Amino acid sequence: MTARLLPGAPVAEAVFGGLRARIAALVSAGHRPGLGTILVGGDSASGGYVSMKMAKAQELGLSSPHRHLPDDATQGDLVRAIGELNDDPSVDAMLLQHPTPAGIDFEAALLEMDPDKDVDGLHPLNMGRLALGMPGPVPCTPAGIEALLAHHGIPVAGQEVCVLGRGTTLGRPLALLLAQKRPTANAAVTVVHTGVPDWPVYTRRAKIVVAAAGVPGILQPEHLTPGAVVVGGGVRYEGRRLLPDVDEACNEVAGAITPRVGGVGPTTVAMLFRNCVEAAERRRGLRD
Repeated sequence: MTARLLPGAPVAEAVFGGLRARIAALVSAGHRPGLGTILVGGDSASGGYVSMKMAKAQELGLSSPHRHLPDDATQGDLVRAIGELNDDPSVDAMLLQHPTPAGIDFEAALLEMDPDKDVDGLHPLNMGRLALGMPGPVPCTPAGIEALLAHHGIPVAGQEVCVLGRGTTLGRPLALLLAQKRPTANAAVTVVHTGVPDWPVYTRRAKIVVAAAGVPGILQPEHLTPGAVVVGGGVRYEGRRLLPDVDEACNEVAGAITPRVGGVGPTTVAMLFRNCVEAAERRRGLRD
C-alpha cells in the first residue's frame, strides 16, 4: 500500500481565493485590513518567516506595519511595541514571532496583546473562547488541519481521532476543535503524549492520527492501523534541517498522509490570514 498524499497548497489557495473577495469588500467599504508583526532579535529563520508573512500580506492587499526590536531589547521594549499596535486603528491583527530571545517572556508578552488582535489565537482568552465554542481567532495549525481534512474529503464526524502531543499550539486546541459539533469535526478525540507508556495502543485503533509531539520519527508504521489517515503536524529543526514526527515508512501503511514538506505548513499560513480578515470584519460588525 502506498498512501494517497494530502498536500496543503491546494487547501491554502482555496482559502486565499475566498479571502481575496472579502478583502476587496472591506477595502471598497473604506477599510484596508492590517496585519502587524513584531520580531525581536536577529534570528535569520524567524526573520525569514516574518518577511514571508509581510510579503503575503502585501500580495493580498493588506497593510503590514512592522516592529523589529534588537537582540538586547527588554521586556518593557516589547510591551511598548505591542501597545503601539494595540492602539493603532490600522492594525486588525498582530503576530509576535516565536521563539523570542532569552530574557524575553513570550507568554507574559502575549498577555499584553489585545485578544481581538491575536492572529495566532493563543491568548488565554481566545483559548477559552475555543473551549466554549465562542467566536474568536482559532489557533492556526489546528484550524489548518481541519480545513485540510475537509478539502481532501476525509470524513471526520463520528470517527476516532488520536492526537499524539498535548502542546498549547497544536495538540490541545486541535482536540477541542475536532470535538466540536460541525460537519468537518464532531469526532471522538483522544489526546496522548510521550508520558503515556502505551500510547501506540491509542494510535493503532484510530482512523485518523495527528502527530504533534515535536519528536522526530516518533510515529512509526507499527503504530498505525493499515489504511489510517496520518497528519504530520509536529516538527523539530536541526539547524535548517526539518525533522518531522512521522517516519517516511508510514507511507507504506497509511491510506492517506500529509507530505513531508508542503502539508500542514501552507494551511497554517492560510489560517493566519483568515484570522486577520475575520478580525477586520468583526471590527466592522460584519461577523459575530
